[in-house]
Amino acid sequence: MQNPSAPAIILASSSPYRRGLLDRFLDHYEAISPNIDESNKQGLAPEELARHLARKKAEAIAINARQALIIGADQLAVLDNQVLGKPGSHQKAIEQLLAATGKAVTFLTAVCILDPIGRTRFEHIDKTSVRFRQFDRRLAEAYLRHDKPYDCAGSFKLEGAGFVLFDSVQTDDPTALIGLPMIWVADRLLQLGYLLP
Repeated sequence: MQNPSAPAIILASSSPYRRGLLDRFLDHYEAISPNIDESNKQGLAPEELARHLARKKAEAIAINARQALIIGADQLAVLDNQVLGKPGSHQKAIEQLLAATGKAVTFLTAVCILDPIGRTRFEHIDKTSVRFRQFDRRLAEAYLRHDKPYDCAGSFKLEGAGFVLFDSVQTDDPTALIGLPMIWVADRLLQLGYLLP
């Protein structure tokens, strides 16, 4: 449910996972792909890069939607201070998973909300630590055949069977690992006057 007087909401993302999270409590919003360059040309540290990309995505959509509330987000997976991109292929996913076995991967999920009424920017970053169990190539292959997470940073889907690879997850918000820290997003929307279920 949404307050009729509140600005329309636009999710600056093409991610089906983020849309799925917003679908849980928003009846009306639009999702638009920001189509930005996500390369790290400035050499930013991972946390800075995640914040920068979330802001850049929101701002790219705001150019043509100044009366809407924009939600931009970005997620990076970091292993041994190196950012793991979306694998895109089976071979790259195998490499990512085998590099993570027995180690902790930090997931940085950044959000930027642009409020058109107060002309205010709100930013947040969630840090989730996923410790992977010790596993061999057979389990990695079996998992990838099952979930095919080639569009996911870190090469797994928590909303799928990715948990079979984990020893533990430490987080303040379990939805952050899916792509949006919804506890913070819901809190911010409530403060901005949106009527949520």
